[in-house]
Amino acid sequence: MATAALALAAGLSGCAEVRGHQGYVVDRALVASVQPGVDNRESVQKTLGDPSFAAQFDDGTWYYVSRSTQQFSFGQPKPVAQLALAVHFDKAGVVTGVDRTGLDQISTIHPSADKTPTLGRKRSLFQELFGNIGAVGAAATQGPTSDNPTGGSRP
Repeated sequence: MATAALALAAGLSGCAEVRGHQGYVVDRALVASVQPGVDNRESVQKTLGDPSFAAQFDDGTWYYVSRSTQQFSFGQPKPVAQLALAVHFDKAGVVTGVDRTGLDQISTIHPSADKTPTLGRKRSLFQELFGNIGAVGAAATQGPTSDNPTGGSRP
């Protein structure tokens, strides 16, 4: 009886829920306190802290990103909450807008299994290595190739 109870407890311990958090720790009251036209870069940094990252090509947007996940045993983590907060600034550094997005912005990507499909001819290793023997200098007289699909001479 005790052995069965130990086996059951060990089996169920693998089904434990694991919660995880990545990124910015969100305080809803602080996020709500950032007001367009009132706050500036300094006040936003004092209120929310350093951003997760800033806009790549201009200095006008700061991003605060947060994600919470859960998973069971060895499964893939599933997002349960997400916040991407974008604070927009004008040239003077005054907040012009605050955008919030959540789980609605998550998309699932299904990559191709083993190979990435490509366009063009499929050639074996030997065709790649030895396929050009005798073709040097004769490109204008041959038909289409993978790098010259119309055949003929090049200008």
